[in-house]
Amino acid sequence: MPNATHTHSDTLTVTPLGGLGEVGMNLMVLEYAEKLIVVDCGVLFPNADMPGVDLVFPDLTYLVENRDRLLAVFLTHGHEDHIGALPFLLREVDVPIYGTPMTLALVRSRLAEFQLSDVAKLITVRAGQSVSAGPFSVEYIRVTHSIIDAAALAISTPAGVVIHTGDFKVDPAPVDGELLDEARLTAYGDKGVLALLSDSTNAEQPGHTRSETEVGKTLRTLFTQIPGRIIVATFSSNIHRVQQVIEAAHAAGKRTAIVGRSMEQNTRITHEMGFLKYPPGAVVPIGELRDDPSAPVVIVTTGSQGEPLSALSRMAMGEHRDVCIRAGDTVMLSSRAIPGNELPIGRVINHLYRQGAKVVHARLSEIHVSGHAARDEQTKMLQWVRPRYFIPVHGELRQLINHARLAEQTGVPPERVFVLENGQRMRLGQAGAERLENVTAGRTFVDGNTFHDAGTVVLRDRQNLSEGGILVVVVGLNLSTGELLLGPELLTRGFVYEDASAGFMVELKAVAIEALGSLDRESRSDPEVVRVRIRNRLRKHIERTMGRRPMVMPMILEM
Repeated sequence: MPNATHTHSDTLTVTPLGGLGEVGMNLMVLEYAEKLIVVDCGVLFPNADMPGVDLVFPDLTYLVENRDRLLAVFLTHGHEDHIGALPFLLREVDVPIYGTPMTLALVRSRLAEFQLSDVAKLITVRAGQSVSAGPFSVEYIRVTHSIIDAAALAISTPAGVVIHTGDFKVDPAPVDGELLDEARLTAYGDKGVLALLSDSTNAEQPGHTRSETEVGKTLRTLFTQIPGRIIVATFSSNIHRVQQVIEAAHAAGKRTAIVGRSMEQNTRITHEMGFLKYPPGAVVPIGELRDDPSAPVVIVTTGSQGEPLSALSRMAMGEHRDVCIRAGDTVMLSSRAIPGNELPIGRVINHLYRQGAKVVHARLSEIHVSGHAARDEQTKMLQWVRPRYFIPVHGELRQLINHARLAEQTGVPPERVFVLENGQRMRLGQAGAERLENVTAGRTFVDGNTFHDAGTVVLRDRQNLSEGGILVVVVGLNLSTGELLLGPELLTRGFVYEDASAGFMVELKAVAIEALGSLDRESRSDPEVVRVRIRNRLRKHIERTMGRRPMVMPMILEM
């Protein structure tokens, strides 16, 4: 890696705080001449290893500590993994937010949930327009993705131009007819691009991602063939998918009903803005169909990821107020399974089958396509932009590395390709590049109260409880003499069934008494020493005899 001699005034610093090493939680910081801008500010949805956690967002320490240097946040599109952490940033930092019309419409809805609508300064930028913030000039360039109004960013500074693709695919036939702006990206490549930061999500997928319109063709065929009621579950942000469902239903002589809070909200917003279009009478309130089970209808809903409180999950469990699954219904899961969601999705599918429904998903029929570029499209982006440096973004480490290798195969010299992880920094200039000292980066776990950090210790404790249960040991001691006055009494939850394990409980009491006996009188006068000794002896005994690791909590009563 070159470590060239250059002044900081002709270099640009790139610092990812999220989105590198995971798919989600995207947040990239660009720095020039002591001024900062941010590209995207997203969340990560919890998986099975995060019990009780509602959301995860990047550690914002670096931005908070440098709030006086932060000029603006530029958003590439409106998916939650790119905008969802804005409320947490805005409660710490007063900074303007730039985005396309649809993106900011979703941001307003998000901020309203946090009572931050009056706090945020939102500035609309349309594709093809440029705006300035200090030494940064940012042009929005249209790209195609699985959400309306997505954009790549061409970020110009005196040190050079950085192209940040955001999430993209090269769709030759997008639903709205708005093609990716290849000409503009190529024009930047002709002038010279310092660095390309490009979407790596599908870096392991060969070929070309299929067009969204192909899903529409499949839906039209299926809707004419399937008798009875059809329920389609998809992401509420995928308005192009909803558009095609409505069109396919209308062509098959069926009306469409929208169900689910986020689905209802997003379709209302996009219809009012003119993005979602349908003829009068094509979409009806679900209440109009409640008393007519034989009505030819397609219901579009949320819950394709098996979320417990989603509309589809409640339908599958017979708990939805408007829709009850009946024998003969066909349920389509028109989305991919986000890694980690396979089990809850499987549970919902099982419940749907138990209710008598037929279930169709992407493995069985071509009712979903990705919104991310496969390797051929990633190669096209590299060939259009022809960057001096390449940094893969938005992906797990394996995806970043595969994208980096693709860049090398496409002609970027290996010494100019950098795979970064969150918190790692690169200083880039025409004269060379160098790694800088890392900054604080990590995850903030949001639990219940959206402004409360659950913390890694709490998360670890929850994981231990879910796997091993808990054993509480109550001991009463005379701290003056060290005499045992009470117990040990044992209480368990999720560890063993006490009535059926009476012999083992007696054995554990003996271990606790033995642990006390191993301490001299002076040590037994210190409750913390007693607590640690009992906990350690019980943990070792349980793991040796049962292979289990419950949370052991000694309670020392001073008597």
